Amino acid sequence: MLRQKRIDAFPYLLLLPAVLMMFAVNLTPIVQGFYMSLLKLNQFTLAQYLDAPFVGIENYRRVLFDADNPLRTGMGYALRNTALYTLTVSLSAIAIGLAVALLMNRDFPGKSIARTLLLLPWIVPSYVVGTLWGFMWQRDVGIVNVVLVDWLHLLSERPFWLLGSNSFWAIVIPTVWRAWPVMMLIFLAALQSIPEDQYEAATIDGVSRWKQFLHITLPLLKPVIVIQLMFQIIDNVYSYNIVSMMFGSGAGYPGEWADLLMPLLTRQSFSYWLFGQGAAVSFVMMMLMLVFVGVWLRAFRRSMTSHD
Repeated sequence: MLRQKRIDAFPYLLLLPAVLMMFAVNLTPIVQGFYMSLLKLNQFTLAQYLDAPFVGIENYRRVLFDADNPLRTGMGYALRNTALYTLTVSLSAIAIGLAVALLMNRDFPGKSIARTLLLLPWIVPSYVVGTLWGFMWQRDVGIVNVVLVDWLHLLSERPFWLLGSNSFWAIVIPTVWRAWPVMMLIFLAALQSIPEDQYEAATIDGVSRWKQFLHITLPLLKPVIVIQLMFQIIDNVYSYNIVSMMFGSGAGYPGEWADLLMPLLTRQSFSYWLFGQGAAVSFVMMMLMLVFVGVWLRAFRRSMTSHD
């Protein structure tokens, strides 16, 4: 019994550097950001940084309940856009990734080359994606209008993609374009782990391909879908790079339909030098996402551990 209870410390010593690095990389900025949210950190106290005057929860009160707070300007539009953007991008990336994975799960000549080429959008950094698509959406010289108007003649006139409600789709489409390849790769790996004998038995019983997908493929992929959908929601709520590069970071305003929470927070914090209040908003967002993850994992715990 003593031998069984004795713990070998050597494996834990091997893990210790990685654990310390994770704490340094993740926990330290979180603690520092929370402390900044308790300080009166603005253009007058920025030189003091962490020695700025302590105001406690005043920053939280102002960002949550002060209607005249400049950080709250445009917050309603940003919340609406972020919710619609997150839902649209997450579901679209999951659906397209799964559809392409089903196609790539078949044997055909050049399969490995095709799989590599399909991953190219995901390899491109998000900053580059925002810059490239910003040029592609240009009204007069952008390739999108050239294809739709001049080549295919689907539109009679060139729309302004970066203005008005069109700007919402101008940020959604590039995000989906970059996100679905990694979904495809994950679903492809999951599909290849499904036992082939289940499909063979269903085929012998005369079950159609569509019913096989509904009653075999989808139930077995449910744990992967639940986890990946959660990751997609988290990533898209914090989206920043594509919007900031397409419309300009800093004081650049993307318009009523393209402004998201993170670009709004960054722009307003740096425009008005309200860094303490900006840190408070960031910490509130983090806590809301922690609650979301907890509720999501609890709600779908059964789906992630069983195939019923």
